[in-house]
Amino acid sequence: MIYMKLNLAQKIIKNHLVTGDLTPGSPIALRIDQTLTQDATGTMAYLQFEALGIPRVKTELSVSYVDHNMLQSGFENADDHRFLQSIASKHGIYFSRPGNGICHQVHLERFGAPGKTLLGSDSHTPTGGGIGMIAMGAGGLDVALAMGGQPFNLRMPKIVGIRLEGKLQPFVSGKDVILEVLRLLTVKGGVGKIMEYTGPGVASLDVPDRATITNMGAELGATTSVFPSDDKTRRFLEAQGRAEVWTELLPDEGCSYDEDLLINLNTLEPMIAQPHMPDNVVKVKEIAGLPVDQVAFGSCTNSSYRDLNVMAHMLKGKRVHPRLSAGLSPGSKLVFDEILHNGAIIPIVESGIRILESSCGACIGMGFSPPTEGVSVRTFNRNFLGRTGTKNARAYLASPETAVACALTGEITDPRELGIDPITVALPDKFLVDDSMVIPPSDDPDSVEVIRGPNIKPLPKKDKLPDMLIGKVLLKTEDNITTDHIMPAGAKILPLRSNIPAISEHVFEVIDPTFATRAKAAGGGFVVGGHNYGQGSSREHAALAPMYLGLKAVIVKSFARIHLANLINFGILPLTLENEDDYDKVAQGDTLELKVNDLSSGKLLLCNRTQGIDISVLHPLNQREIDIIKAGGALAYAKAKQ
Repeated sequence: MIYMKLNLAQKIIKNHLVTGDLTPGSPIALRIDQTLTQDATGTMAYLQFEALGIPRVKTELSVSYVDHNMLQSGFENADDHRFLQSIASKHGIYFSRPGNGICHQVHLERFGAPGKTLLGSDSHTPTGGGIGMIAMGAGGLDVALAMGGQPFNLRMPKIVGIRLEGKLQPFVSGKDVILEVLRLLTVKGGVGKIMEYTGPGVASLDVPDRATITNMGAELGATTSVFPSDDKTRRFLEAQGRAEVWTELLPDEGCSYDEDLLINLNTLEPMIAQPHMPDNVVKVKEIAGLPVDQVAFGSCTNSSYRDLNVMAHMLKGKRVHPRLSAGLSPGSKLVFDEILHNGAIIPIVESGIRILESSCGACIGMGFSPPTEGVSVRTFNRNFLGRTGTKNARAYLASPETAVACALTGEITDPRELGIDPITVALPDKFLVDDSMVIPPSDDPDSVEVIRGPNIKPLPKKDKLPDMLIGKVLLKTEDNITTDHIMPAGAKILPLRSNIPAISEHVFEVIDPTFATRAKAAGGGFVVGGHNYGQGSSREHAALAPMYLGLKAVIVKSFARIHLANLINFGILPLTLENEDDYDKVAQGDTLELKVNDLSSGKLLLCNRTQGIDISVLHPLNQREIDIIKAGGALAYAKAKQ
């Protein structure tokens, strides 16, 4: 399809097209300029890259970050970090050491560039859209293939134009913008779409607010989100000492969008997401007065220079409420250095807020978990059941302004009610840049030995697809099952990411602790689910570990994008019900039979032996994806093509 006037997302995609065109829904392949990994997904991604047999990455830039598994209560995480550093050195990858910061914040500051494509093995990689990148989350195997020089395959998204008008009022920030979008569109509203922010209100938002908005676009299920690269972008990059990477990127005047949404910044109020979904959003004032047990500041969503200075201003001369605990995870060493030197750290510490590591820790239940049935107000991006590390805790998502108000009063509080003078935070002319904690790859890779600890196990393999799949329904789930449900995070499980036999024992533990035992006893089987199955994190372990347990196919009403891709990558057949009412015709424990010798039509007949019913199911696979499934996964397919 020929478009005469292009929006910004179309422009960047067109410049990176390897195959395909801009027709929404059609298969495309994109050249990837940059990749990032983090340590919870990185060990497996680099094992997969090794398996390709390619000596050095073929991207313009690849960075390995350590920011998730920072709680070193045993040898496992430390061993993984040593492995990651050595393999990065050998294969041409920059290594961001523990303590340097959270991957998305650091990449935005030190490596991202307008107009580039970025693929990351973390679902919040779209943070880079805050400076005009097409930055997408993916499973680690897709990132490994991109490092090997292969394009990233997806379906051309629809482009949603979100027009911002007006200007944010005091104590309302970018977090409130994305919470409002989530309220309007829901966690399913962005599936198969790119959110492109336009309109006169864009110019009033600095890069930190833009990055918060694009970061949490992941909660919409969106492929990515993107802002123009304009004068605000230029000033941000100049302050980082990277003015040379800036280029102006704007949509063509008069371009169109597949869908449109209008947000009036003038009338937007402080918003908050209630448990246990990021789209369960109301105005803060509607639930004011609810007692709070914990407040957690930071994460990749709200830990910028702007956010921490707003905190410092609001906390000056005050103390957090004695009923609660509060902690801060700075986004990066750079940001932390800035607040040390400008003194903003002083009112934060004096208020009684604990200073945690520059890591993802509390966001993924890796430390700083709330008490039993506790209410935790967090400036984070997800509030799924159990994600805090305390299964029965209730997590609320809010802006730094609202979180400070809650910390001071001990209850949900609209920050406008505190009587504090508002502040406008200006970026410094020059950040205190220190890249000494980013280690470049070796100039002599042959001399580098890759160090492997005993927790790093070989990659599991899957056989080629047989002509017939037979097995029991191991689990039947509802709508909006997240990857946290399928493969939980937390201090107990995350250290096992490089040990699939061990981590597979925890598959679906949040829903059914018996799942792994039953799956192994049955020799594998099927999972049935509702809409938006697999939303949330990009963690490929939510496909890889079930594959290890023998999962043959997943049959649902609809899939989230990244998890669908991960299922395909690991040879698990993804199917949707042609008639959604047939969901009620399958029960947990039923025996299913499915002929898969011919996938060309896109429609298959599923026989429910137990109930004596035939059900029509569909698959979304193009020919390349069919070949991947038949080969037993993307790695086997890629190696066969070499």
